[in-house]
Amino acid sequence: MKTLYLIRHAKSSWDDPDLNDFDRPLNERGEKDAPRMGNRLKERSVVPDAIYASPALRTLTTAKVIAENLGYPANEIQIERRLYNAEEETLLEFLHKVPDKNSCVMIVCHNPGITDFANDLLNGTIENVPTAGVVAAELNITSWKAAKRGCGKLLFFDYPKA
Repeated sequence: MKTLYLIRHAKSSWDDPDLNDFDRPLNERGEKDAPRMGNRLKERSVVPDAIYASPALRTLTTAKVIAENLGYPANEIQIERRLYNAEEETLLEFLHKVPDKNSCVMIVCHNPGITDFANDLLNGTIENVPTAGVVAAELNITSWKAAKRGCGKLLFFDYPKA
């Protein structure tokens, strides 16, 4: 069995219309929601073996805040360019390359890919993973290479307003 946490970045700021999408920071709500979700994961005794994040500022900031709450070293977060606005196919290809020594993995990235990917793995009907939302899944696999449609069971779906 493998455990996967799919996390959407916290709410980002649109205050500067000239700012590139990649460089948008968290807004005030995002700065509150990221640690809130990190604390909720800590309360559930989540201990990731690896955290992967899109390099976009809002995503990396979310990953670092959650890692800090979990006692995971921020300098060990693996930044993956291909996770930036990745679609579900790209996310599956990425997951297939995760080393099998990691039993519990977090991927912090963007919508709509994260919602589509969660639904694909879980044969689910999650309408939308909101900002700072977490989809936790137990995958009925022994190797990440075996991940495929319907291989997962939803452990929980949590988000700041839940």
